[in-house]
Amino acid sequence: MNKFTSLRTLRASLGIIAALGVSAVTLARHHHHQSPSANVAGQFDYYLLSLSWSPSYCLTHPEDRAQCASKGFGFVLHGLWPQFNSGGYPQNCATASALTPEASSIGRSIYPSPKLVEHEWDRHGTCSGLDAVNYFKTADSAAAAVKIPAVFEAPATSLQMNDTDIIAAFHANNPSLPANALAVECSRGQLSEVRVCLTRDLKTRDCGRGVRSNCSGVVQIRSSR
Repeated sequence: MNKFTSLRTLRASLGIIAALGVSAVTLARHHHHQSPSANVAGQFDYYLLSLSWSPSYCLTHPEDRAQCASKGFGFVLHGLWPQFNSGGYPQNCATASALTPEASSIGRSIYPSPKLVEHEWDRHGTCSGLDAVNYFKTADSAAAAVKIPAVFEAPATSLQMNDTDIIAAFHANNPSLPANALAVECSRGQLSEVRVCLTRDLKTRDCGRGVRSNCSGVVQIRSSR
């Protein structure tokens, strides 16, 4: 191997290393979960309450008859998720608490689907530091603490609003909401969720890093009928 071949090989190797470095940085910026060592039950900073706009969910999940079989739901409880101020969240934490029949019964009374009850407990509830019964009771209290604007109470016809209008409507009905306590999630221009940030004792607060609205322009809000 002559010196020019060696130089080309060295440059190629450096190029691969640089590319891998950029890829690693890019992945780090887009990776929102914490490392497994952060998945410790009860160790988190605040809750994120997720209220799902059911008509949008049912558009892509018509097979979920528990939620979508002519129920006419508007906003439904999706979840109450432990979060970190610095961004990301714990998930699937080890816990001695189990999803008991009593807990499942409470969950089915506040979530639109039995499958969602199991999913939310396994992924998020286990990280709350609460047993399943108290976690679902806390989720129920969190959802009840946010007043849904009348415009979203099972509208008979579809609506079109900007995300700022949606946020303004929630602020009007919930005057104690801090300026950055709420985020609107969209999927393909359709309203997907409204997310509200709460303290561990369920007071509204500003959201931590990474919780922001992702909608742009006019948002389609499908009717619930």
